Amino acid sequence: MFQKVLKDNIADSLGVLAFQLKETDIFRLDLSVDNEELHQIDLSSTNKLGEYINSRIKKSNKKLAVGGYAEDRLIYRKSSHFGKDEDARTIHLGIDIWCNEKTGIYSPIDGIIHSFKNNTNFGDYGPTIILQHSIGEYTFYTLYGHLSKNSLSRLAVGNKVSKGDKIAELGDDTENGNWPPHLHFQLIREMGDNYGDFPGVCSKKEKEKYLRICPNPELILNIK
Repeated sequence: MFQKVLKDNIADSLGVLAFQLKETDIFRLDLSVDNEELHQIDLSSTNKLGEYINSRIKKSNKKLAVGGYAEDRLIYRKSSHFGKDEDARTIHLGIDIWCNEKTGIYSPIDGIIHSFKNNTNFGDYGPTIILQHSIGEYTFYTLYGHLSKNSLSRLAVGNKVSKGDKIAELGDDTENGNWPPHLHFQLIREMGDNYGDFPGVCSKKEKEKYLRICPNPELILNIK
């Protein structure tokens, strides 16, 4: 039922960008442990990872890259922030949209500013915005990570945001948590006491729990 409510509400939405995402324009990027190409890359280097992603987009003749929900990823080995061994957080709970820094980010659904924060750990979200949405009986949240610092400068908790409003711009690697420019977009059913932050990856043993709390957000992107 929740999925149907979402689908009905975003029917006329452009998603999170200023233009409609079309399947023919996006490259489905695989950053999972099964991608053998990643084993040949120094994943601790932001530049090397960025070069790889950009080369895959260029080779595919697409506009940008999208992907990552529920992937078991290698790339989090770059930072101790994600833990080690069997407790390492490697399961990705959102979708990434890999595109240029300063790309505008828009609210796909009416809501309010729940919280915002600059999460400054190496490999973290960097500047982050969380919106709260209510549709009928459902309250849920969307998270936008790896933004520019300036995106947080004029926000106030509780401010209303309308579908289609520009809420942020993507940051570069000097401010976005040390990543190639991209948006981490996540759907969250239960926020708990989190504020300006929410786990974007989880360990394998917590996968079932977190995938229930954070269902696939691709529907909200309204890809045609």
